[in-house]
Parts: sequence; structure tokens; C-alpha cells
Amino acid sequence: MTFKEAISLARSIIKRFEKIEGKPWKIDGSMIELSKQIGDLSKLVMSYEGYYPKNRGVQDKQYLATKEKIADELADLLFMTIRIADYYGIDLEKAHIKARKGEDKYLRSLGV
Repeated sequence: MTFKEAISLARSIIKRFEKIEGKPWKIDGSMIELSKQIGDLSKLVMSYEGYYPKNRGVQDKQYLATKEKIADELADLLFMTIRIADYYGIDLEKAHIKARKGEDKYLRSLGV
């Protein structure tokens, strides 16, 4: 699946969610959900990397971390990023390429 196809799939999922949510999300809802997803990812990574007591995942299943759960949260971040880019009419693929080319130019100027 290409990047464009992944974005298209996310857009179709967003439209399907809108049918059951009753209205399209505005930027405030998208930002709140993005913040929540970052928190969920942080909790899983901290648990996976051993920053919490080892038995915490046994006591509280929401702290039970696997690479699959981390991958799911990363995918949710991309989903929300697509939703926010669409809200502002940003071509995410072009923005990503432009940003990486800018970083590449900067790093080359440093000889890296």
C-alpha cells in the first residue's frame, strides 16, 4: 500500500465514523484525541521499557504492553495526523517530502 492509498483508507474510515458519530470532527476534537493517543503510546512505551513496576501489567491490563499495541497506537497517531491535515487542507504526502528534503539539505550543509 502506498502512502496515498493509506491516506485514502484513513479518509474512508473517517467518513464511516462520521456516520455513527453524528458530525464531522472539528480541530479541537482532533487535537484532544491526538493528545490522548500520545498519552496512550507513552504509557505503553514506558511499560514496555520497564519504567513501571514489572507486575503493573499483571495488575492493570491497560499497562500490559506489546509491540503490537505500540504499533496500533502509532497507527492511531498517523490517523489523527491525517484528520488534522485534511481539516487544514494540507497535502500530507507533499508536506512530509518537503520537510524531509529540508532536513536533508540542512544536514548536508553540516557535512552529515
